[in-house]
Amino acid sequence: MHKAFWDCLESQLNEDPPQYGHAITLVGEIKETLLSFLLPGQSRLRGQIEEALDLSLIQQQAENRALDISKIAQFIIDMMGTFCAPCRDEDIRQLREITDIVPLFKSIFAVLDKMKIDMANFAVSSLRPHLLQQSVEYERKKFQEFLEKQPNALDLTKKWLQDTADYVTGGEMDGGATCTANSAQLALTVHNHAFLRLLKRDHDADPFPETLLMDQGRFQEMQQELEQLALVASVLLIVYNGAGEAISGLPGLMERLKKTIKILLAEMHTPSFKEDETFSVVAEKLCLELRGCLSQHGFSPFSSDRENTLKGQIVAAKSADNPIRKVIDSRIQTYLLGFLELSANRTVPALPGGLTPISKELEEIAVKLGRLITFNKLVYSPFYQKILQDILKQEGSLDG
Repeated sequence: MHKAFWDCLESQLNEDPPQYGHAITLVGEIKETLLSFLLPGQSRLRGQIEEALDLSLIQQQAENRALDISKIAQFIIDMMGTFCAPCRDEDIRQLREITDIVPLFKSIFAVLDKMKIDMANFAVSSLRPHLLQQSVEYERKKFQEFLEKQPNALDLTKKWLQDTADYVTGGEMDGGATCTANSAQLALTVHNHAFLRLLKRDHDADPFPETLLMDQGRFQEMQQELEQLALVASVLLIVYNGAGEAISGLPGLMERLKKTIKILLAEMHTPSFKEDETFSVVAEKLCLELRGCLSQHGFSPFSSDRENTLKGQIVAAKSADNPIRKVIDSRIQTYLLGFLELSANRTVPALPGGLTPISKELEEIAVKLGRLITFNKLVYSPFYQKILQDILKQEGSLDG
């Protein structure tokens, strides 16, 4: 249908004398689009568009064979150049180079479609802070109303924060938080750790905090993604440590091994997943890939004993108590915590060793987690502040 329309336009313009019926219709559509880009106060530009694209006048010019369609097209392009975002300057420049009317009108409509999207994105970005504020206020108000009817509606949230405070101030966490930190910083530390601990939760056994019930599915999804990434990084670290310098720096090998592991572990959270069998296949596939890679680059193949040892180490990574897996998991938690602590400064923490192969995926999850937590804190901050103040006051009195 599009092709038929443009063919019809071309046929009309090629008649003698040219027929401008379709062309004037297009000019009318373009005029409406340009007017839609105007802000309420831009009356001068509105007047220019109304005058230059006066359809009744254009119709009269066409009937009197005095219409210069190229001149109208140039006015349209100039006006588009006034309205467009800087990223569309190249598109406008290309429009100026088109001399045939039909291809020019087709290209004008294509660029106008892009400009409509730009305008919509600008409108959304302008409204986002207001929409966010309204959403925060609405959700907080609804939760307050619910809390007034159900006074114990924060019991699970209090327990979640209390358990985390015990974990942080009791020195259970790696590195241990000191009690010398000021109360505001300690409250922030407890809160950030509390969110991270939700990514290690047994969702069947431990009820989720009331303030995060709507987000439980998202946390569970991220938890599963992180568990898979931890396994990928652990296995790759085992392979590269076990294979030694022979494979370090070989182009493309890391990505091939990573892809193989991710494919084989894709269903690790499904009931049908067979852990022992899958890890045996992972070990076999990776050793086969290494064998071919070593041969291709002129290295001697591993001995049977060395290959079997490597396979055993890979299979052992399936255990949550595996030392390498525990190290990788701890480093992932360190990275995520650093991301939450530095997000206010819009900086990204340094990537701990062993996480380079999964850096892209890890950063994506960190960004997603950060946004989720930021919104949750905006909504429930008054409740969190009171609970944390009470907990830390109690902790301080016990220390005293």
